[in-house]
Amino acid sequence: MVFAENIFMSEFAVYIIYPFLLVFTLIFAILQKSKILGDDKRQIDAIISLAIALIVVSFSWATGIIVDLMPFLAVSIVVLLVFMILFGFVASTKDEGLKLPSWLVWSFFVLIVIFIVIVILVVTGQWDYVYNSLFVGGQPSNILSNIFLLFIIGAALAVVFLSGKKSKG
Repeated sequence: MVFAENIFMSEFAVYIIYPFLLVFTLIFAILQKSKILGDDKRQIDAIISLAIALIVVSFSWATGIIVDLMPFLAVSIVVLLVFMILFGFVASTKDEGLKLPSWLVWSFFVLIVIFIVIVILVVTGQWDYVYNSLFVGGQPSNILSNIFLLFIIGAALAVVFLSGKKSKG
C-alpha cells in the first residue's frame, strides 16, 4: 500500500509532534539535572515538562521558530563534529603515541579553522562572492592587500617573539 504522504514529514509531525518532543525532552532533562524541584521527583518534572511543551506547541509562532532553527542547529553540530575530528587527529591527549609541540598543534588549529571556513563558503555557494570581492579582474583588491600586510606584520612579530633568548633568573 502506498501512502499519499509520509507521516514523518507531514505538516502535523513537523509543526506539532517534533517541537513537542524536543521541548518536553529538554525541559525534563534540565529539571532532572538541576534538581530544582528536589531529588527523585521524576513525576513532577514530567508533569511540568508536559505542561510547558503543550503550551509551546499551542502557539504557532513558537513552533515556527523552533522548526526554523533546527536546520541551523544540525548544520552547526555537523561543522563542530568535523572540527573536533580533524583537531583530534592533531591534539591527542593520550600519553601514548606521537606528541607534537604546542606551536605545531596551534598551527594545525589555525589551518583547520581556515579549511572549515572555506568548505562552508563553498558548500553554501558564497565562495564566488568572497573570491570576487578579493580579486577584481585578476588584480588584488584593497582587502587582499590589507590581509597580506597583516600577515607579514604577524609573521614578523612571531619571529621576533619566538627567536628571543630566555633569560635565567
